[in-house]
Amino acid sequence: MNRRDFLAAGAALAGSMMLPSAFGATRQRVRLGMIGTGMRGQVLLQELLRRDDVEVAALCDIEPIMLGKALKQVEKFNKPKPKTYGEDRDQQAYKRMLDAGGLDGVIIATPWEWHAPMAIAAMQAKIPVGCEVVAGVTLQDHWDVLNTQLKTQTPYMLLENVCFRRDVMAALQMVRAGVFGELVHLQGGYQHDLRAVKFNNGDPAKPYGSGIEYGAKGWSEARWRTQHSVQRNGELYPSHGIGPCAMYTNINRGNRFTRINAFATKARGLHDYIIKQGGANHPSAKTTFKLGDVVTTTLACENGETIILQHDTSLPRPYSLGFRVQGTDGLWMDVNNGIHIEGKSKPHEWDDFKVWQDKYDHPLWKKYAKNAEGAGHGGMDFFVIHAFVEALKAQAPMPIDIYDAVTWSAITPLSEQSIAQNFQTLDFPDFTAGQWKTRKPIFAFDDRY
Repeated sequence: MNRRDFLAAGAALAGSMMLPSAFGATRQRVRLGMIGTGMRGQVLLQELLRRDDVEVAALCDIEPIMLGKALKQVEKFNKPKPKTYGEDRDQQAYKRMLDAGGLDGVIIATPWEWHAPMAIAAMQAKIPVGCEVVAGVTLQDHWDVLNTQLKTQTPYMLLENVCFRRDVMAALQMVRAGVFGELVHLQGGYQHDLRAVKFNNGDPAKPYGSGIEYGAKGWSEARWRTQHSVQRNGELYPSHGIGPCAMYTNINRGNRFTRINAFATKARGLHDYIIKQGGANHPSAKTTFKLGDVVTTTLACENGETIILQHDTSLPRPYSLGFRVQGTDGLWMDVNNGIHIEGKSKPHEWDDFKVWQDKYDHPLWKKYAKNAEGAGHGGMDFFVIHAFVEALKAQAPMPIDIYDAVTWSAITPLSEQSIAQNFQTLDFPDFTAGQWKTRKPIFAFDDRY
């Protein structure tokens, strides 16, 4: 971003701080559209359809099979059939949906490279956005999304569901209560064997682990996500790990990231998977993958904390986000579900976190646990959709707002830059233009949402 754009962003933010309150009377019901009705979109669509305060008014997807499955979901819930766009495979069909108007918000659940242009188009149409992670691909994408939001003042929320995980939210309560003392170091990441997600045989009925095709011959995420592993080397999926860590450390609300660097290992896992599944003569075996099997990113914070993220999706391993919250009085680690608090735990021994989690269970989970039963990702998908819908209804600030979105997501292009420049440490952009100093700690993760 050049200096002129940066100053313009700061001026827009300052102006927005002086605007009259945009809060209006609480709506009882909202009309929503959805762009992208693939595997992820259908999970989110289910959460919308479960709600009596949401009308799914429009659906857009350029894959007729997925659009058809989404319509069957609507029918199963006995809801009115929404207007559909994209049956003609026109990649600009989403613009027709936005131009039609009549929407109180739109959910974007498409491949990553479409998130920024679709969110920008929606905000320019004054339609609030709930965008799946990530916010953009390039660093300029993030500035463009931010500047559009500041200019249009259209609400934007990043739909990061891990911020609503039950143990993560209990740990947030503990941080707020000072259980860990002063925070010093945090860790998180995306450690998830995605080999069977990045490859399949192209059969829509077998999206996971059915083969070793990708790109045009693949289906679902294998059709688009794998190409990012071919072309890019960096922390490609930061928000699951950094979202909770940013909440704990009040990033953009009295604290900020100041420096970042990243390191990547050699790339072996995806190639080895192809060889094991299909042999050395399969066409996919000729692919050279750029993404290191394990990417480690380090962030420094203004208030003195450090945060480590690890992206590990190409090797055999159980799923883990690897959370660690460590302070002057103790720490929590999710890998062993353990916690140690000095003076309360036995010296050099772990306590079972479940006891502490029950004690510090977040008000949201106490209030809505029953509603979340059966929702995707252990209930987290209920909460992230619930937060977006309730904020829309109340015409209130989004709990994961535009600054969170671009700050967390920009870790990807910055990590790519660091690795490409021989693991250089880089300055982290201040997307708030200095307003992080006066913005208040995050408020929305309480029983109002």
